[in-house]
Amino acid sequence: MKKILFAALIGLSYSLMAQETVLPAKAQTDPIYIINATIHTGNGTVIEKGTIRVEGGMIMAVGNDIPVPRSANIQVVDAAGKHVYPGLILPTSALGLVEISAVRATQDAREIGDFNPSVRSLVAYNSDSKVINTLRSNGILLANVVPQGNFVAGTSSVVQLDAWNWEDAAYQSDAGMHVYFPSLMPRPSGGRGGMGGFGGPQPGAGDPVKEGLDKIESFKQFLREAKAYHAMPVHEQTNLKFEAVKKLLNKQQKLYVHGNTVKQILAALDFAQEFGVDLVIVGGSESYQVADLLKKYNVSVILQQSHSLPTAEDDDVDQPYKTAAALQKAGVLFSISDDDSQTRGRNLAFNAGTAAAYGLSKEEALAAITLNAAKIMGVADRTGSIEVGKDANIVVSEGDILDMKSSNVTMALIQGRQIDLTDKHKLLNRRFEEKYEINKGKKGF
Repeated sequence: MKKILFAALIGLSYSLMAQETVLPAKAQTDPIYIINATIHTGNGTVIEKGTIRVEGGMIMAVGNDIPVPRSANIQVVDAAGKHVYPGLILPTSALGLVEISAVRATQDAREIGDFNPSVRSLVAYNSDSKVINTLRSNGILLANVVPQGNFVAGTSSVVQLDAWNWEDAAYQSDAGMHVYFPSLMPRPSGGRGGMGGFGGPQPGAGDPVKEGLDKIESFKQFLREAKAYHAMPVHEQTNLKFEAVKKLLNKQQKLYVHGNTVKQILAALDFAQEFGVDLVIVGGSESYQVADLLKKYNVSVILQQSHSLPTAEDDDVDQPYKTAAALQKAGVLFSISDDDSQTRGRNLAFNAGTAAAYGLSKEEALAAITLNAAKIMGVADRTGSIEVGKDANIVVSEGDILDMKSSNVTMALIQGRQIDLTDKHKLLNRRFEEKYEINKGKKGF
């Protein structure tokens, strides 16, 4: 009986070892020194053979002349030949809201109806999603979790990717209201931002431009009524939808308008001017055409998917790759995302790498997925760059993190906690290496 029990315990231990970790890392206790590293700070500065001191989850020192004490109570990481980056930030994602798109029971990204300003994506966030660890292995340590919808979808929140539950994950709660603008084009909706339809309007269809403008006007009227509601000192009844936009009207939230075309962007600018809200364009594939206006009115852009075809038929076929450089030249604050439903955000760094091949410098491309994203999300005082006083959200890579061939993340810290980089992909890879003896005879096999 004892032998059977012992065998069962051994089998269980192997089973547990074969599963990716679901336990968040414990809080940092001892100081960590990362030495001899090429440090890409995220703000354009590169420090060769630099040192970073991390203590209490914060970055306490960065530079070349930082003494490393001799003590058993510190951890020293020799990063000679390696590159150190700020944790990457995924600025738009359904992470934790959609697990398997083909299984309806694992989808919680949208609410019924077109008008849901009171929806909070944060409370639906699943911190146990199997997708999370695959992002961490690619250097992504924070994500903006965005609700989906047909019009007014609700609020997004920034989460850090090492948490027990959504309360632990919350890094910046309900920081943005998301609105999906109608296409405002006389053709069927579909494809990217409702722009991928073919041919003209279908017989019997209404005027989509008028219908779209009417829809936008209905939201304007709602906000006018909400302003009047909040101007009243006392309310006999609470209006939950009016209450949901109070932070937006007080500029404590940003307005994220999802749209790709110039018409949508101009409509969003008009909207923002009337209500004085901070505007972010999400998608923005044609934003390069109105870059000067975006700069003039201090509007930020999140380029949602650069690895795609252009929106308009007469655009250059490589226009999605060049748009980031055009915005950089115009002085527009922008970030880059990965909105592909197949990659689920994992190609974020490589999208930025493509932008670096089409006009951005490497450090500008890095800023687009670190410091720029943090500025747009409203968390730049805490993360986005390797600077003293910020959270120690740090990634160590053996190669260039923007390069698909050489990138290999070997270490990551979230608020100073050294996280386990095991993920489902690595486990499956190891499984089939074992099965087919692919690396038999090599060290560690």
